Amino acid sequence: MARIFIVGSGVVGTATGKGFLHAGHEVTFIDIAHRRVDYLRSLGLDARDTLDLEDEPDSFVFLTLPTPNVGHRYDLTAFEDGTTAVGKALGAASGVHVVVVRSTVPPGTTESLVQPLLEKHSGKTLGEEFQLASNPEFLRAASAVEDFMHPWMTVIASRSTRTVERLTALLAPFGGELRTFGDPAEAELVKCAHNIFNATKISFWNEMWLVSQALGLDLDPIAQTVARSAEGSYNPYYGIKGGAPYGGVCLPKDTQGFLGLADSISLDMPLLRAVVRVNDVLADRDAADGRGGRVDGEAAVAGRLA
Repeated sequence: MARIFIVGSGVVGTATGKGFLHAGHEVTFIDIAHRRVDYLRSLGLDARDTLDLEDEPDSFVFLTLPTPNVGHRYDLTAFEDGTTAVGKALGAASGVHVVVVRSTVPPGTTESLVQPLLEKHSGKTLGEEFQLASNPEFLRAASAVEDFMHPWMTVIASRSTRTVERLTALLAPFGGELRTFGDPAEAELVKCAHNIFNATKISFWNEMWLVSQALGLDLDPIAQTVARSAEGSYNPYYGIKGGAPYGGVCLPKDTQGFLGLADSISLDMPLLRAVVRVNDVLADRDAADGRGGRVDGEAAVAGRLA
């Protein structure tokens, strides 16, 4: 049984803590919102408004703090405040605790923000008196507890091999595919890319819906067919090896040609234009480097190119 603290007890924190409780671990929820603490206590959970590690054995401290956006940037104010509080608690701790960043944060945050804050406010040194890791969550709000208890993917990253092993032992029993990394920024980018890819796919089909509306077509059977015909849809490894523009005959022809069709029906397609623009940037870079290599649309599969 592990001793676990959940710092930030919103949807993600509560689901994470409840999942660990169900697995038999000892869990304490931490939140500065008194109404949230009262609510968790009403459920019979151990909930507190401050983190106290003074008499605690070695534990895992999960940071599940909010990181909303303000315009085109993450607002890490609450995240920094919570991390500062954890640092102060570490200063009075006798055990060697593992701080785990579970919030969605910009790549590099664990080492460029969390580590300095913890060291500053604890007076302790990473690797000697506490450990640090990234373990991004992949929970859906409507089924967060279920998703935690039955994950399809678990990602763990730390500079410390021993910390990766300890987190693996803690999380592997829940099942799902496990991926580990030696750099926390890799795990942080996994989570950001995960969400951005989902958003991009939704926007792609919304753009195609606009085309279908303009042409008087029903998108649903078309989308369902493309989901089975396009290798980029059914093959998870298609096109994921970055660094080379697409080439061949079909992809350049149809991306460029379809922009002309959109113009003819007075429809703006910003996502398709961005696709072409990104490809042109890669092509221009390759030309400047003298490489000139392009990925044929019919062979753009990472497994074949590795």
